[in-house]
Amino acid sequence: MPQKYDEASRPIGVFDSGVGGLTVVKELNKLLPNEKIVYFGDTGRVPYGNKSRETIIHYSLQVAYFLMKKKIKMLVVACNTASSVSLPTLKRHFHIPIIGVIEPGAKTAIETTKTGKIGVIGTLGTVRSNSYKKALKKIKKNVNVLQDPCPLFVHLAEDGWNKNKIAQMVSDEYLKIFEGKGIDTLILGCTHYPLLKDVIQRSVGKKVQLIDSGKETAKEVEQILSKKSLLNPYKMTEKNHSVFYVSDFPHKFKEVSQRFLSKELKHVHKVIL
Repeated sequence: MPQKYDEASRPIGVFDSGVGGLTVVKELNKLLPNEKIVYFGDTGRVPYGNKSRETIIHYSLQVAYFLMKKKIKMLVVACNTASSVSLPTLKRHFHIPIIGVIEPGAKTAIETTKTGKIGVIGTLGTVRSNSYKKALKKIKKNVNVLQDPCPLFVHLAEDGWNKNKIAQMVSDEYLKIFEGKGIDTLILGCTHYPLLKDVIQRSVGKKVQLIDSGKETAKEVEQILSKKSLLNPYKMTEKNHSVFYVSDFPHKFKEVSQRFLSKELKHVHKVIL
């Protein structure tokens, strides 16, 4: 019993190629306030989307080994690109629960859609990989998937331009591809995109349900930890119990992270893998 308690009190590891995965951390904090989180943002090598498959797997393994040294009980791959490429390799290497952000989002989209027509927006790399399309069709073969890359959304989110006229104009331009196509569900297939939820919703209309992969991933984490009796039994008392590591630019990370987490990060550590 004490050994299980010791295991349950260990942190959850979360990693992303940059700051986007902080939207997943925000959802985890909301849903599981007693859980400690150790986050790694590979800011020195961002983005992963334009790297080769082998390089992405290599980076993912490096980050995972670093987080394993922090005695994590579960690993969340909060990067869409790494989720689509590295998960099978990571699961072979480590014997803790490991999940990405793609399958939880796809599963909820299938449960949500009534027309069987689902839209997916993401970075160019995520859309080209067809990772969401494959995940959706694995659950339901006859689902109709329409995808559109929206690369500028990342910059708008990081620069805090997520609610102004420019953001709305960019959103309207990107998302007009879905007009008249009958989609009733839209997957936000990039961890930056929840920051632009309001403008995206206005662009596609109220009838389209937005699926936030980060939020769905947090729900999945809760289910897995609960099933394995790994939910932290101790109540967290200190206000900021998460630890953040980056591979470059800790000051820039601090500045941008405030927009993603809605709070100031005091301790961001730069490490060389």
